[in-house]
Amino acid sequence: MGPDTFFLTMPTGSRAAFAEMGTLGVEEEYFVVDDEGQPVAGSDELVYERDPPETLCGNIDHELFKFVIETQTCKMSDPTSAPEEIRRTRETLIDYVAESGYRVATAGLHPTADWRDHEHAEKPRYRSQLDRIQYPQHRNTTAGMHIHVGVDDPDKAMWVANESRWHLPMLLALSANSPYWNGYDTGLASARAKIFEGLPNTGMPTPFDSYDEFERFEEQMTEHGSIEDRGELWFDVRPHSGHGTVEVRVSDAQDRAGIVDALIEYVHALVVDLSERYEDGESGTDVRRELLDENKWRAIRHGHDATFIEPDGSSAVALEDLVVQEMDRLGVAGIGDVLATESGAERQRRIRDERGAAALRDAIVL
Repeated sequence: MGPDTFFLTMPTGSRAAFAEMGTLGVEEEYFVVDDEGQPVAGSDELVYERDPPETLCGNIDHELFKFVIETQTCKMSDPTSAPEEIRRTRETLIDYVAESGYRVATAGLHPTADWRDHEHAEKPRYRSQLDRIQYPQHRNTTAGMHIHVGVDDPDKAMWVANESRWHLPMLLALSANSPYWNGYDTGLASARAKIFEGLPNTGMPTPFDSYDEFERFEEQMTEHGSIEDRGELWFDVRPHSGHGTVEVRVSDAQDRAGIVDALIEYVHALVVDLSERYEDGESGTDVRRELLDENKWRAIRHGHDATFIEPDGSSAVALEDLVVQEMDRLGVAGIGDVLATESGAERQRRIRDERGAAALRDAIVL
């Protein structure tokens, strides 16, 4: 891996990893599909049997199921380069998998895939998870998008992760793109989020008082056999002690690159803003986790139509009003465009109702 590779593999986390402010990296998960958009087991060939193009920064990997793969961008020092980097990565991936006769699709869940019909990866880490977690992991066909923003101090990163929790339901509502699971309309906007919450160590985390407290928790969970490594703390947001970032993990995967652009723009601006507020000595916001869980549920269920309970519990705010507030506060525009556009969940339902399941499968192909 070259020096510009963002996602380095590290055996243990370190305070020293938090060394750069405002850098950016993005992980996106995809489905390997055939000409009809049906998932196929292609990850072994794509990850192990061939050499991926250098333009993928050496960062292409498989996930739990053999039809799910992941790309990881190079590190970006300039956040305005993200749209170009996302498109370059996607175009390279499309060409790469096409050489093996495959196509690439993505959404929070593949709308017609039945997890019982597909193979799990043989990677020892995943086999261990399947044995330890059982059913919740056996059915985990989810695909998400993770946004990493560099933070130059571990305690700052912990504070930012704590404070960002209030904003995560809004992000999930905007990104909701998984109404179908196993071919069934779940009635949810993001079934992925609810399925993923079936795993241990997921969802909205309780705040940590310091980075040291979070690090001790990582160590305790490993020592007691709850997790094998820090990567198995699958919270919706976490300080990543290997990359030196705040990692926001709440969003569904997106077939439309413009939505990816907007979510990246917002998350980067949010982390930078919260970092500056930490440096100014601002105290943290006391928000009950139960209230945050309720807001996340509203995003899961209603997507763009969600309303959220304010941190003090005194009133509720519509997603539209919250988006306008955040656009004005942070000087971003993309999330407004996302809200004004048909949501991923709405789009999937419309396509299936109008043209059927085959058209829906084709619609999420890149």
